[in-house]
Amino acid sequence: MIQYTLKCSNDHRFDSWFQSAEGFDKLKAAGMVTCAICGDTQVEKAIMAPRVRPARSAAAPVKETETPLSAPANPAEQALAELKKQVEKNSDYVGANFAQEARSMHMGDTPERAIYGEAKLEEAKSLIEDGVPVVPLPFTPGRKSN
Repeated sequence: MIQYTLKCSNDHRFDSWFQSAEGFDKLKAAGMVTCAICGDTQVEKAIMAPRVRPARSAAAPVKETETPLSAPANPAEQALAELKKQVEKNSDYVGANFAQEARSMHMGDTPERAIYGEAKLEEAKSLIEDGVPVVPLPFTPGRKSN
């Protein structure tokens, strides 16, 4: 196991453990490493001294020097966390079917309800051009977070 300090394009820093250096590279290439704070997929290793956990039999307990990431660090991050909580509590997650569901509700084919999910850029532009009220969310849905 190896621990890296990671940094997203929004300059959020967080620690994460990986099976190996190659494991990190594979997960990052697959888009499965996201910022623990904002969900950004543009994550890189920050300047740090990687911690490698030795085999269990040879390892003495490692004392944690930092507290784990447990809460947003500043008011903006707290507001984002609260927004995410409210959206996920009060809306239905429709995943990749977002554009289809939003258009169906707009056309009156299905009852209106609060939804959230993912849409490709082209789909989002098409929805906006057609007058469907949509807005991008500044976080990754919990079902896609690591």
